[in-house]
Amino acid sequence: MSPELLQVIGENGAPSTHKAPALREKELLELYRVMVLTRTLDERAIQLQRQGRIGFYVPSTGQEGSHVGAAFALGKDDWVYPSYRDPGIALQRGIPVVELMHQCYGNAQDNTRGRQMPVHYSFKKANFVSISSPIATQIVQAAGTAMAMKIRKQPHVAMTFFGDGATSANDFHTGLNFAGVFAAPCVFVCENNGWAISVPLEGQTASATLAVKAEAYGMPGVRVDGNDVLAVYSAARQAVERAREGKGPTLIEAVTFRMGPHSSSDDPKRYRDQGLCDSWKTKDPIERFRCHLDRQGILTAVRDKEIREACVAELERAVQEAERVGPPAVSTMFEDVFAERTPQLASQSEELRDALQRGVVSQGHQGAFPL
Repeated sequence: MSPELLQVIGENGAPSTHKAPALREKELLELYRVMVLTRTLDERAIQLQRQGRIGFYVPSTGQEGSHVGAAFALGKDDWVYPSYRDPGIALQRGIPVVELMHQCYGNAQDNTRGRQMPVHYSFKKANFVSISSPIATQIVQAAGTAMAMKIRKQPHVAMTFFGDGATSANDFHTGLNFAGVFAAPCVFVCENNGWAISVPLEGQTASATLAVKAEAYGMPGVRVDGNDVLAVYSAARQAVERAREGKGPTLIEAVTFRMGPHSSSDDPKRYRDQGLCDSWKTKDPIERFRCHLDRQGILTAVRDKEIREACVAELERAVQEAERVGPPAVSTMFEDVFAERTPQLASQSEELRDALQRGVVSQGHQGAFPL
């Protein structure tokens, strides 16, 4: 396998070596809007965390092209097993940004009822499976889902996202080996941002690339410029079509860079050279795509300003709505546990109801998420 990066858009927005995918103007503008909205969400959420209004956040700044581009190749009935740095996928699949914000606040409108860590979204209506903190667990889950769909003869695909650090986990081997052996309709997207928190890529593997690891599992490995949204989409579209046709899985290595911290709890200046970060800022996936659309006569400066202002306004409305909603009621601890409430839970629920009536405990709770 060649270590060459698949690239459609050059770093200055000009056409590169590969032909651009046939997307309509409306689709190109939607791709751009979702990427801008994802960046806007990042910027606002980091501010909220620093102000103590939410407890934790995981930014995806610099990686919008890799996950939004790949997910754009999926159909509405396909399944997504994301990592914790992929909010653009939920937005691209039609989840309103306010629902992501409810989850970050863990309020009464949070569909996980405040039980999951912030930024660990789950949206059944979008086939967007809950994000997990343990590294690489989603890889085997996606492979299993893909195999189940194959057994049921469903024409759907599972796509999973993970970082370069996940390729050192046991679940990476298990998931890819299983999918390769049984030709499961699964697409594995490794967002290689160069760092597993503070561990650089050279501390993960001695392989020339991560895509080359696909050869050991009997599947194609594709290496793509992860900051080129059209190149990522092209690679993902081919992989999805291949999986849907029953030809098995594909491993995509999207080479990108995490421009911000690993999370709001991290300080990347302690382990990363600022010069490296500055060099990657010149490869910003949003700016590159903007330049490309401008060259194509699709995105004017006026239209770009409208999109960005609309995204900011959408985020502000979402924050205001999320902050108007109180915390989940204490009684929700008994909900979504069993399909039918057990006698023990029924008894405990009655005990809680009595305590609430007597004022021994309050309906809400106080305190921020502890990270």
